[in-house]
Amino acid sequence: MKSSKPDITFKSIVIGLILVGLNAYWISVASQLWGSHPNLMTPFSNVIFSLVPFILLNFLFSRVSRKTLFSRSELLVMYVMATMVTTVSGHAFIEVLISAMGHPFWFASPENEWEQLFWRFVPSWFTVQDLTVVRGYIVGESSIFIGKHIRAWLLPVGAWSVFIFVLLLALLCMNVILRKQWTEREKLSYPLIELPLAITQDNFRFFRSKIMWVGFSIAAGIRTLNGLNSLYPIVPAVPTGYAVGGFSMEPWSAVGYTSFSFNLSMLGLTYFMPLDLLFSCWFFYWLGKAEHVVAGIYGWRELHLNERSAGSWVGMGLIAIWIGRRYLISVVKQTAGWGSQLDESREPMRYRTAVVLLLLSFVFLFLFCYQAGMSPWAIAAFYFLFFVMALGLTRVRAELGPPYHEVIFVNPRQVMTEVFGSKRLGGPNLVVLTFLYAFNRCNRSHPMPNQLESLKIGEQSGMNPSKLVFAMILAIGVGTVATFAAYYQIGYEHGLSGRGYLDYLGWECFNPLQSWLQFPSVTNWTSVGFMSGGFGFVLLLMAMRRAFFWWPFHPAGYVLLGGTWGGMIYFWFPLFVSWTIKALILRYGGIGSYRKAAPLFLGLVLGDKVLWGAWSIASYLLNTKISMV
Repeated sequence: MKSSKPDITFKSIVIGLILVGLNAYWISVASQLWGSHPNLMTPFSNVIFSLVPFILLNFLFSRVSRKTLFSRSELLVMYVMATMVTTVSGHAFIEVLISAMGHPFWFASPENEWEQLFWRFVPSWFTVQDLTVVRGYIVGESSIFIGKHIRAWLLPVGAWSVFIFVLLLALLCMNVILRKQWTEREKLSYPLIELPLAITQDNFRFFRSKIMWVGFSIAAGIRTLNGLNSLYPIVPAVPTGYAVGGFSMEPWSAVGYTSFSFNLSMLGLTYFMPLDLLFSCWFFYWLGKAEHVVAGIYGWRELHLNERSAGSWVGMGLIAIWIGRRYLISVVKQTAGWGSQLDESREPMRYRTAVVLLLLSFVFLFLFCYQAGMSPWAIAAFYFLFFVMALGLTRVRAELGPPYHEVIFVNPRQVMTEVFGSKRLGGPNLVVLTFLYAFNRCNRSHPMPNQLESLKIGEQSGMNPSKLVFAMILAIGVGTVATFAAYYQIGYEHGLSGRGYLDYLGWECFNPLQSWLQFPSVTNWTSVGFMSGGFGFVLLLMAMRRAFFWWPFHPAGYVLLGGTWGGMIYFWFPLFVSWTIKALILRYGGIGSYRKAAPLFLGLVLGDKVLWGAWSIASYLLNTKISMV
């Protein structure tokens, strides 16, 4: 698509805002009514599909006038804005918070003793306590757009909207500060931006590739058959995976559940990951299985996988800081006016502006939690863990590009209850941590890596970085409000109770809180020891990698394994297949063959995601759940 204007335009921002609203509603419908989540893998299915109509319009218009309606920069800023709202709207972020906001007062009972245990610790501006207002959201057959409902939810929704906006602004400022170090100095690869950059190429070069259409047809064909099978069982379906329940004989029964997924999006995206990470991911997955077998032989019942994973993610974050320490010192000097000469001409904002905004954001986030009842030391511990884990995840994504990184049961709340004990934390801290649990529940679509990749997309396509950041901030602000409105309207219309994740997530938030308050615990030194072990093991892997060029194990492969239920459970097999194919291509065909095959794998991703979007919209129009596994 020939670029008539290489910059961001008012038109593209307006259309981007429309996409923000539409995607907020689309995601909330898919999540709440059908338990379907487009943001489990990056790039997000709904965002890729959102670009398709504009690419088609460009193609049709170019056949008539030899020009296009939208430049590459305009298409990509729409992509970025839709991505920003998806990180907020999608599974395991605001969805968890909304579940928590509607849960503690409606589901309290004499049996669970919630009223006596923690009602008094819930700030009045966190949620709505009036059961006549909450009833409609839980039961349905009502609307959020009723005066009484709007007035009741206005304060908590407003407070949390500002909190989310400032939290994501802080992450964006961190990305602005780190961008030069990771993009220009270390030249990290950002594998996950390959698809959006490819489909927006000038003159439709990507779509002229025959091998791309082979991959597209395979993935789209399988999605088409499986969607039709969901509607008409007489149509044959193509298996998307095979699960093995495990062995019955000891000690092999400890191998447990094993999934052989045939996910074509994962296969296509992981083709662009480095070979050593692909190898490390599936190797550590099976090393973990072997560890379970050995533990079964010796009668070890608890391997503390979540604690080890938490320590390893903290280690990855601190490693990222350590590698860039000299650059960060230069940023501090430049901010303070002590003589550093960093070039700021290509930055989205001056370093001093980014640092000041970051510090102001920290102050607001601290005061928010302090006003809610948290102790200063607990606030500091929470945000240290939150931001360090975010740094580790962003570094892994930028350098290595894993498209899926579920890190469930590994979050600041869980770490703090093990390290400090629920007795020392006390009711007020535990209640606020329960609401904050939404922002680290499983990290599938964490905002920070998506923000950094958006800045890289802007650099690659020649966008004005200041305008891009403005568009991102606008999308976050508008998207947060639109998401709340969409989820609450669907909740009041259809009801929350009994509807999949949104019902389940509320219990996941408050059942542990009940347990911690009823049975106060002290520091679990065994857990602390395993956290330290995970931290030390990641440092060891990194030290070995830097000391010996032949060292085959990447620390990111270990942290991506997750805890007791992590992402590799689902997707170790496509990573293994991708590693095998890529290794063979590079060995026998060289880098030239690798590049020639790239459109095939991008086609697999595009076909899978476009058809996911098509069937998702069909689900809405037909008012029925169509299987999109």
